[in-house]
Amino acid sequence: MLNLNGKSILVTGGTGSFGKKFIETVLNAYPEVKRIVVYSRDELKQYEMMQTFSPAKYPAMRYFIGDVRDAERLTTACQGIDYVVHAAALKQVPSAEYNPTECIKTNVYGSQNVITAALKTGVKKVVALSTDKAAAPINLYGATKLCSDKLFVAANNMRGDRDLTFSVVRYGNVAGSRGSVMPFFLNKRKDGFLPITHAEMTRFNISLEGGVDLVLFALERAMGGEIYVSKLASYNLTDVATAIAPDCEQRIVGIRPGEKLHEEMITQSDSFNTIELDNHYIICPTNLNFQGISTENFLEHYQPENAKMVPVGFSYNSGDNTDWLTISDIQDIVVEHVDPNFQPTEVLQAA
Repeated sequence: MLNLNGKSILVTGGTGSFGKKFIETVLNAYPEVKRIVVYSRDELKQYEMMQTFSPAKYPAMRYFIGDVRDAERLTTACQGIDYVVHAAALKQVPSAEYNPTECIKTNVYGSQNVITAALKTGVKKVVALSTDKAAAPINLYGATKLCSDKLFVAANNMRGDRDLTFSVVRYGNVAGSRGSVMPFFLNKRKDGFLPITHAEMTRFNISLEGGVDLVLFALERAMGGEIYVSKLASYNLTDVATAIAPDCEQRIVGIRPGEKLHEEMITQSDSFNTIELDNHYIICPTNLNFQGISTENFLEHYQPENAKMVPVGFSYNSGDNTDWLTISDIQDIVVEHVDPNFQPTEVLQAA
């Protein structure tokens, strides 16, 4: 059972949507947590976050200005840290395409800096946040995150006799997070139409709480090298538009460069080393055999979660999913996770 009381945690990119929800969850669930370090480069966002999570009210809180590109600063921040949650990234697809070297510096070299700092300072566990776009990537952002995933998995080969594991969690669009489709559609209602990239586009749905739970599960259970994927429900983009603004025109604008029709988490090529649990999938590492670790070891370790191999050729994408959100489900999610003032009853009558 995971117990973070008495532990010190560093969250890179800690002022983001995930970081704030993760820290809120930890402070509430583990009131005796020793230290939580927010490591990020935006002083304004840190100042704003301090208004809610001030060190005066929460003595465990610390705020470090720093960039994951700065290896020396990151190593200093990791001194005395037990667990690192790596959430810092450049993740805007068009921006990454236009500024590729900047994306690589943060998402690839920054990830390696996290690994190096953990190896130098006595960190016990590192969990890195990934994205659906890292599965068979078609844009630079996805390619950098795939590279980052590979770095964290391979880092387990460098731990030697250290009590240290590196693992990855992979998920896609978070309901209500900055830049996600639901708040975007809510804001666009005033224009009288909603831009739809493709009538058949689908996505997985996960809440911020779901993302936090996945990270906490990885912190509790990771052997090292796992890529965790939660079992999620899918939605159709047009259903989201109908749920939020049934009276608005749905205007097809075309798929943007670097965008997929369906969100992909696990490819067929991953099926040979993917196991299924009650609530998750795990892509097991394939490059740890010389340490005596194999997929069979992971199956044994995760037997309490009823671990089993997925069929050869299995893939996991939002278009082929068996679990789908209805329009009513989407409306409930909007109220709970995006805008509590949203009035779904009016939408239901209109729909």
